This record gives sequence, structure tokens and C-alpha cells, in this order.
Amino acid sequence: MPQVGLLQAHYLSLKGVFTADFPDRPPTPFNYTGATFTNLQTTQSKLSRLSKIAFNSTVELVLQDTNLLSVESHPFHLHGYNFFVVGTGIGNFDPKKDPARYNLVDPPERNTVGVPTGGWTAIRFRADNPGVWFMHCHLELHTGWGLKMAFIVEDGPDKDHAVRPPPKDLPHC
Repeated sequence: MPQVGLLQAHYLSLKGVFTADFPDRPPTPFNYTGATFTNLQTTQSKLSRLSKIAFNSTVELVLQDTNLLSVESHPFHLHGYNFFVVGTGIGNFDPKKDPARYNLVDPPERNTVGVPTGGWTAIRFRADNPGVWFMHCHLELHTGWGLKMAFIVEDGPDKDHAVRPPPKDLPHC
């Protein structure tokens, strides 16, 4: 956990708090729904790793659950945005086949979505709200285990589409 607020570090361009290199795809292929527990090949970093998103871009996330340690779905919540749930399925997400089954006509709009055990959920949103936004599992214990991340959405073309300065009377921690 960072010792300085991520939004504060972003706004003030503070170094040594985070890097903006969270990978767009898992660095190592993995069978999320396999029957055997294998090396997850997780890594730790001294700095938080965030995903940087260009203002007004369309973001698609595929949230993949496992069935390795327990049978438990995960309610994922995104701060600062509503998103559209465009797809869901059981098993490992297949980027060649599964997008053809997306509901792009009338997808439900949410800010929290369940990701089924051993399955996946695909969401989309327009990154039009600049700032640093937290996405996490709504089960508090899971957030502590690392089921969390943050996005930096870059400022837009003018001051009405940019992170606003903190209020002058904002108390310091």
C-alpha cells in the first residue's frame, strides 16, 4: 500500500509513489480454471503499478475468476464510473471466440459486477472522468489480499476535463 495518496501523487507529479506500467494482459499464460494449483508466478513491486488510460478512450476489461482455492464469486466495483456489462461466461475467456457473444445492443449498466467462480465478466466504459480511480473486490478481505488496482485517466483537452486542484481548506493527514 502506498504511503501517499495516489491521486495526490498524480496531481503533484510526485516520484517514487507509483509507476504507470500495469500490464494490459497477464504476462504469463495461465489456466485459471484448471483443477490443479500451479505456480501463479506473482511478483511484488516496491511501488504501486497503475494502468494509464488516455482521456475519452473506450476501455474493455475482462475480469477472470479462478476455481483454484475456493468456490467464491467476486463482486468487483469501479469508483468514478458506471460501466456496461457486455459479456460473461464460464471457463477461461477466449479472446478469439467469446467477444462474438457480447451483448452490445442493450448491455446492463453497473458500477459493481459479479465475476462467477471459474468464469469471466467483460465490461466496457468510456474514460471521460480524469483522475485516479480504484477498482477492487467488494469483499474487504480480498482487497487486502491484492484483488485491487487503480487507473490513471489522463486529463482531457481543457480545464473542464482535468483533475481539479484540491480545495484550499483540505486538511493534511
